[in-house]
Amino acid sequence: MNAALARSYRYCEETARREAGNFYPAFLLLPAQQRQAMCALYTFMRIADDLSDEPAPIPTKRQQLAEWRGGLRDALLGRYRHPVHAAVQDTVAHYRIPSKYLEGLIDGVEMDLEPAAYRTFAELRRYCYHVASVVGLSCIHIWGFHGGDAIRYAEYAGIAFQLTNILRDLGEDAARDRVYLPQEDLDRFGYRVDQLRRGERDTAFRTLMQYQVERARAYYDGGWRLLPRLSEAGRAVFLMMARTYRGLLSEIENRDYDVFSSRVRVPMWKKLLFALSALPLRFGWL
Repeated sequence: MNAALARSYRYCEETARREAGNFYPAFLLLPAQQRQAMCALYTFMRIADDLSDEPAPIPTKRQQLAEWRGGLRDALLGRYRHPVHAAVQDTVAHYRIPSKYLEGLIDGVEMDLEPAAYRTFAELRRYCYHVASVVGLSCIHIWGFHGGDAIRYAEYAGIAFQLTNILRDLGEDAARDRVYLPQEDLDRFGYRVDQLRRGERDTAFRTLMQYQVERARAYYDGGWRLLPRLSEAGRAVFLMMARTYRGLLSEIENRDYDVFSSRVRVPMWKKLLFALSALPLRFGWL
């Protein structure tokens, strides 16, 4: 590895260690080369997400994301504009990650530039694919997988993760004019957007949330089928991430769907337990 590429990977590793939260501990279950690739992938996507969320006029953010997309395309041709680009180009080439997944992530964060509102679950599912499933589809190329159906199961897992994020962040998002719950579901259960903005937890809200949790769990069940189609190291990191995110659903239920008073988190001791339970897969003990 040349010095410029090493610096790029080091930049990504430092960013992931500082910013990745729930993800970085799972990266540590991977061999060094795969861990570096995951850090490169995470850093590229994190920067795209930050460009969408920063306090700037929407036209400015659109321009910045267009430049980030152009920078990706240049990077894949060996022309680097940013410290992340050399590591991203090396990762994409080495693991044969289709570039459409990285561009798809940019499409997804662009969807968040306007106030979010989804009429149907089909519309929300498309959003979840672009902001989460493409991440999983990129990851399995790094981890190693077999079987064409692994693509479908990775897509399901990404949707499950994003639905969990949506439920956890309902209050914060509503305050920013982002309502990800489909209008058809709100209408079905008799709960209004203005009630969501006020953080009201009545019977209609609890019934609505129970339905959303069950839907997310159905996607976790589909995503779980990915596990035997991954390499041993990939199984370990996927297992830890899936258990952590699925654990958030249980925490939401345990709090009687109170996602307004404080941020829902998986306790650290549970995360440690998930990591320890994944170790046998990482080292081929099972």
